[in-house]
Amino acid sequence: MAAAGGTITREVLSKAQRSKLDGTSDRQFYAFPRLVKHVDDGFLAQVTQLYRERIQPGSVVLDLMSSWVSHLPPEVKYEKVLGHGLNAAELAKNKQMDSFFVRDLNAEPDGWALGDQSVDAVVCCVSVQYMQQPERVFAEVYRVLKPGGVFILTFSNRMFYDKAIAAWRDGTGYGRCQLVKQYFQAVQGYTEPEVMMQVALPAAQQQGGGLAQLLPKQLQQFFARASNDPFYAVLAYRNFKPDYS
Repeated sequence: MAAAGGTITREVLSKAQRSKLDGTSDRQFYAFPRLVKHVDDGFLAQVTQLYRERIQPGSVVLDLMSSWVSHLPPEVKYEKVLGHGLNAAELAKNKQMDSFFVRDLNAEPDGWALGDQSVDAVVCCVSVQYMQQPERVFAEVYRVLKPGGVFILTFSNRMFYDKAIAAWRDGTGYGRCQLVKQYFQAVQGYTEPEVMMQVALPAAQQQGGGLAQLLPKQLQQFFARASNDPFYAVLAYRNFKPDYS
C-alpha cells in the first residue's frame, strides 16, 4: 500500500548530522530579542518578490521560525498571518502578524495547535539551517497546508554557526539546496521541489546604477549577486501546484 500523504518515508539526517556545536537550549539562546535583520536588503527584496509571486492575496499564511519582520509584501492583503518563533518579544513587534505562538521545533517538531489543512502558505526565511528534526517539521507543515498550498524556504550563507546543524555547517550553497530538497522528498505528498538562486525584481527595485547600467544584463545580474548575500530558495506544494493564470 502506498504511504499516506504527509508520511515520513525516510530519515534524511544521521544523528551526527543533526548535532550542533552549541548544545544548550534553543529557548535559552533566543531568550533576548534580536531586533536586527540577518541578511542584506538585496536578499530580502528577492524574498518579498518571491512571496508576491507565489502567495495569493486573501491567503492564510504561517511564518515559521520568524521574528519581528515577516518580509511579506506590504501592499498585499492576506486573510490572516500567523507567526511562530522562539522569542515572544520579537514576535509581538511584528506588524504583519495577526497572532503568533512560541515553540521550540527541535524539542517539539510536531503537534502544533493548528488545524489540518488550515493554511494556504508556509514561509521560513533564513532559519531552516537550525532544524534538527526537519523530516518531522516538514511532515507537520504538510498536515497544516491546504491541498495546493506552498511551503517556501529561503536562506543564504549566514547563520549562527554554533547553532546550525552539522549537515548545514559542512555544506556549500548547492549542497544546502539539495539537502532541503531531500527534506521535501522524505515526506510523501509534496510536489517536486523547485530550487531558485535568483528572483527577478521589478525595474524600480533593481540595484545598480552608473557604469553598471552599461553592462549586458547577464553581467549586471552577476555583479549584483556577487555584491549581495547569496540568495537560495527551495519550495514545493502539497499535492499539486495550482494554476492561477
